[in-house]
Amino acid sequence: MTTYAYVVAAWLFAIGLFGIVTSKNLVHMCLCLTVVQASTYLLLTGVGYRPGGTAPIFVNLPAGAPIVDPVVQALMLTDIVVETTVVALMLALTVQIHKKTGNCDPNATTALQG
Repeated sequence: MTTYAYVVAAWLFAIGLFGIVTSKNLVHMCLCLTVVQASTYLLLTGVGYRPGGTAPIFVNLPAGAPIVDPVVQALMLTDIVVETTVVALMLALTVQIHKKTGNCDPNATTALQG
């Protein structure tokens, strides 16, 4: 199961990175960044997966019972919050760039000053 998660995470990362590199629009670049972030969610899910594992609530669990790693779950929640903040900031900058230059082409942003 986890091997598939790693392969799909690498595939999503490659597709998102290709989109970022070849993007001719800043909004498209932001969306490709969200695809790259989705690959990190899948990677963290694959790392934290335990076959037959239960939720990490340690009440009435027998000793030696498999549980899902709670640290990975906390990292994924942090990753979601950081991704939301970064995408919101990038979209706000895209709006400001569009106001200044009249387009959303990343190659046209070199003339921005102050």
